Amino acid sequence: MWVCGALCRARAPAQLGQRLLPESRRRRPASASFSASAEPSRVRALVYGHHGDPAKVVDDSVIIFPEVYSQLFRRFPWMFPQLATAAISAAAAKLKNLELAAVGGSDVHVKILAAPINPSDINMIQGNYGLLPQLPAVGGNEGVGQVVAVGSSVTGVKPGDWVIPANPGLGTWRTEAVFSEEELITVPSDIPLQCAATLGVNPCTAYRMLVDFERLQPGDSVIQNASNSGVGQAVIQIAAALGLRTINVLRDRPDLQKLTDRLKNLGADHVVTEEGLRKPEMKSFFKDMPQPRLALNCVGGKSSTELLRHLAPGGTMVTYGGMAKQPVIASASQLIFKDLKLRGFWLSQWKKDHSPNQFKELILTLCDLIRRGQLTAPACSEVPLQDYLCALEASTQPFVSSKQILTM
Repeated sequence: MWVCGALCRARAPAQLGQRLLPESRRRRPASASFSASAEPSRVRALVYGHHGDPAKVVDDSVIIFPEVYSQLFRRFPWMFPQLATAAISAAAAKLKNLELAAVGGSDVHVKILAAPINPSDINMIQGNYGLLPQLPAVGGNEGVGQVVAVGSSVTGVKPGDWVIPANPGLGTWRTEAVFSEEELITVPSDIPLQCAATLGVNPCTAYRMLVDFERLQPGDSVIQNASNSGVGQAVIQIAAALGLRTINVLRDRPDLQKLTDRLKNLGADHVVTEEGLRKPEMKSFFKDMPQPRLALNCVGGKSSTELLRHLAPGGTMVTYGGMAKQPVIASASQLIFKDLKLRGFWLSQWKKDHSPNQFKELILTLCDLIRRGQLTAPACSEVPLQDYLCALEASTQPFVSSKQILTM
């Protein structure tokens, strides 16, 4: 997009940042990633100092000069909200130079290779997520890095290993960092980089929802909305590997056929629009396949109501997101006469309820699917860290099916 390119080129030189305060409420606060050292190493980190609109609270000293803004507005008047957001971001936090801490006995020096921008990252910056780091904080909850050096008491990882965060709030939108060993999980380095970078959140969520709420058997069906999301694409592939059939609901859009073809190439059995799901013809649709016993909801509002309407009696709808920012509404008759169950899922809570070894087992299970060609990364666009403003903008636009991955 020309506008995005113009905004990226309108940057002023980044200034040196102050040393970052602890960026997350960790189990071991003493393992802060940045501290004074005799020979400090400079790293680049994308920092936000307060909660709000990501484009307003995260930037790298972007300065949109008045004449540039006026030119953009005259040429693209329909882009006023995005342009205004970019202009306001001039007074926001910065892509900062930070000092890398010395590696202690239980610490691991990690060079970040790639880190995606997920909806949970956006929610965390906005301040409306279930877990919020201390401010200022480095953005990013997911990604993959390569171990550079380890402390004398580290036994679980070695230089050259690939690692991913064990828990959210680690701050992956940076070039490198020093973490404690317990904050990391090793992953095989023989899987594609994009798969490793996007492994720790969406595929884990998809797998757990498919196996934890209903005892599904091969041939059973699952219905989901937001089917083109990172979780949705993982659901399609993991369900196919388990022998399950998927009904995938999408919003109508200009590139609907292209997106439909892509989801079917991933293994989707059926793709319908939200409008199509409301048509009376859907009743005959289920004559040829069983009604789904499991529905996966990431939208809420009317979309979730339609999922409930098509669930089999006794079925379960699991909500793991609320993209529409509207409540989930279930009628009394659905609860009474169909005995439908409404549940929620949050991967962070699942981790709290299970041991680190169980999470590692989950990761290895997904890696096996990747090696067998049954699970791939979602459609991705790699963006250099310095062009993060374009990536953040793309991540918040409607009908964008490509996940933005920051490369370091």
